[in-house]
Amino acid sequence: MDPYSPEGELINLHTAFHAGAHQQVLDTDTSSLSSSNALPARVLKLRSQIALGQAPAVISSLSGEKTPELVAVKLLAEHETGKDVVEQAKKLAEQHGQENLTVQLCAGMVLARAGEPEEALKVLSKHQGSLDAVALIVQIHLQQNRTDLATKEAQRARKWAQDSLLVNIAESWVGMREGGEKYQSAFYVFEELAQTAQSQSTHSLVAQAVSELHLGRLPEAEAALQQAIDIDADSADTLANMVVLNTLLGKKEDEVAGLKQRLEKVDAGHSALRDWKEKKDEFERAKARYAPKFEAAT
Repeated sequence: MDPYSPEGELINLHTAFHAGAHQQVLDTDTSSLSSSNALPARVLKLRSQIALGQAPAVISSLSGEKTPELVAVKLLAEHETGKDVVEQAKKLAEQHGQENLTVQLCAGMVLARAGEPEEALKVLSKHQGSLDAVALIVQIHLQQNRTDLATKEAQRARKWAQDSLLVNIAESWVGMREGGEKYQSAFYVFEELAQTAQSQSTHSLVAQAVSELHLGRLPEAEAALQQAIDIDADSADTLANMVVLNTLLGKKEDEVAGLKQRLEKVDAGHSALRDWKEKKDEFERAKARYAPKFEAAT
């Protein structure tokens, strides 16, 4: 039986993980799980540690491990600390990636984050009916601005996975890119995750807030982001979206600037900060082309 199926032992752990409720995953007692699910549960807990910024602790705990799944997780943790493990990830995928899902997922994430999306897709394409792999493939296609391919991947999964959580989430990611009436459909999925005790997290609340922003419901978005702040005042994604919200609300420049400074302290390399800088630089370059030129009087 699939441990992540509705009847499986790990369904609640899996749901919390994909809703971004990583601390809940770590706090879950897994001592009574069957022996066959002990390793998958450990992998979810280790990946939750990485997501919470505890990669060094994961690396230390996996020192000397030879189990392919744990080696894969260790490589992912090492990549998060800035170590170049791309070649190791490729080698591990060649050795164990044909049937080992954890190797496929972790190696795929390392390759995608290292700027090798096509290599990541090759590894992930070997999955045998894994929604985790489907979700990562959809993410990569969206990052490539290939919404068409992301849509096809989600639609194919819907045929065999029906109403599974990850299919709903993947379709919602695509819907947020497509826009229009898809914003409302995505909102329903994210709201359910954000307002359910088992899956509420800064991650799910931010997803709900972003869908609210696209729907023009600024007060509702503000309420969701405030809930996220109450859970974790140092969540980089929450702060980034608070900057966007306060700008749309016309808040004072010093308030917006203060939020940006907080974001820089939490995560100086956040994608929002990079994007804003790139846009500002482009604006300055464009402005320079149209700057008035004055000739000295003769």
